[in-house]
Amino acid sequence: MRTNMINTTNTQENLSGLKREDFKKTIDGKSTDLFILKNKNGMEIAVTNYGAATLAIMVPDKNGNYANVILGHDSIENVIKSPEPFLSTTIGRYGNRIAKGKFTLLGKEYSLAINNGPNSLHGGPTGFHTAVWDAEQTDEQTVEFKHTSQDGEEGFPGKLTVNMTYSLTDNNEFTITYKATTDKTTIVNLTNHGFFNLAGIANPTPTVLNNILTINADYFIPIDEVSIPFGEIIKVAGTPFDFRTPHVVGERIDDKDQQTVNGTGYDHCFVLNKKEPGELSFAAKCVEPLSGRSMEVYTTEPGVQLYTGNWLNGFSGAHGTTFPARSAICFEAQHFPDTPNKPHFPSVVLNPGEEYNQTTIYKFGIEK
Repeated sequence: MRTNMINTTNTQENLSGLKREDFKKTIDGKSTDLFILKNKNGMEIAVTNYGAATLAIMVPDKNGNYANVILGHDSIENVIKSPEPFLSTTIGRYGNRIAKGKFTLLGKEYSLAINNGPNSLHGGPTGFHTAVWDAEQTDEQTVEFKHTSQDGEEGFPGKLTVNMTYSLTDNNEFTITYKATTDKTTIVNLTNHGFFNLAGIANPTPTVLNNILTINADYFIPIDEVSIPFGEIIKVAGTPFDFRTPHVVGERIDDKDQQTVNGTGYDHCFVLNKKEPGELSFAAKCVEPLSGRSMEVYTTEPGVQLYTGNWLNGFSGAHGTTFPARSAICFEAQHFPDTPNKPHFPSVVLNPGEEYNQTTIYKFGIEK
């Protein structure tokens, strides 16, 4: 079995306080490790190749004080055993839910693992978030990942090969690029499930209810009581989902709107405004007013899932931090949930000879 390529020079001190030795483990013949990305501005990102999980993003506030703005763990054992298995990991083969874990492709019905009520969620219990990715740090600002998902893994058809790059630019952008190919017609919907908190991770980590949010979407996708789309795409106007102009996250999150009830807050896919399919364009902006930190999201994907950490339960993270309900906000760039069963949604089918491509950028800044 091919073992992953490991950066052997990553021993420098880092702002996150994470230690490389705490991330070394052999799993099914593959080695896990810690990788630190740095840019010229002093920003740092810490990642591991288990689940391609992001462990820390060190960003200054308006006074120049650095803090970690993403929920993560401080050892490989804690990453593996996390009460939130998708915590700031890469998601595949299919981000979001597939109703009853079933879909039909080329006339054949496929059955997936059920791991979220009656549905399949985020590629199943042994999806990409549990894979030990082959990884190589090619320079101080870049890590390249590769993972091959075998035909039939978690019920999905086709041998899928994924190449993914994490990079930290000198414009304070965390850029993720994905490419994937298959040897058999399959479905693909990759995403990053970063749990962000721009106030900084603490004990307890504060809620994101004071965050000021803008989403570039005129429409969103309503869901039923088990978070499966009805198939409609409806206007955000006149609903708690209208973030076309800035609104505070907590302003309407508990409105007695049936959709916020169904999502226990925000856990919905927004249909991004695009001039043309696949363009890299602005999706969302989040500002934490006390620290002044901001994050802009850009993506080639048609949608972004807004999730406000409604099901976080106070479990422990890195360095004794804790993560209560609604202490994170997620912007999961993706195609739409349950698309294989909603043929009018943008297709997630990938055929042999084609290449899946996605770019998503999380850009950090300061609002004075």
